[in-house]
Amino acid sequence: MVSEISDETEIQAPAARVWEEIYGGLRLGKFLPLHLPNLIEKVEVLEGDGGEGTLLHITFAPGLGGPASYKEKFVKIDNEKRIKIAEMVEGGYLDFGFTVYRFRIEIIEKDEHSCIVKSTVEYELKEEAAQNISLATVQPLVAIAQAANNYFLNTQQPKDA
Repeated sequence: MVSEISDETEIQAPAARVWEEIYGGLRLGKFLPLHLPNLIEKVEVLEGDGGEGTLLHITFAPGLGGPASYKEKFVKIDNEKRIKIAEMVEGGYLDFGFTVYRFRIEIIEKDEHSCIVKSTVEYELKEEAAQNISLATVQPLVAIAQAANNYFLNTQQPKDA
């Protein structure tokens, strides 16, 4: 049975701008090592251009206590609805007994000056690995959304916004 954890974080920028500058395509991979170096050391594109099927190798910052790295594949990208779904395909939590570990990000327009980032982790864990359930968390996605909000709070808004 697939379980799910979600969180919603408000960002003080329009949804289209948040998608365009951070979450769309491969931009998040460039954003993370710069704005969350204590979480992500590097993101390498193994194949693809940021669309569905893109394969990334994510390396965590040293000393976090979990897996050192993992590979993820973009399984759904909807630029119109601003939804990105990525799934671990090698390493990471799959090495700790998870059979599914999927990230879903949805950028929801709140008003012309703000939006909500809905972050969801879907996971399935082998019964014999039940002791690893505490590894399943949405907190890294929340930290990314908070870093995105800080970025927009500290970045000049366009004049016509």
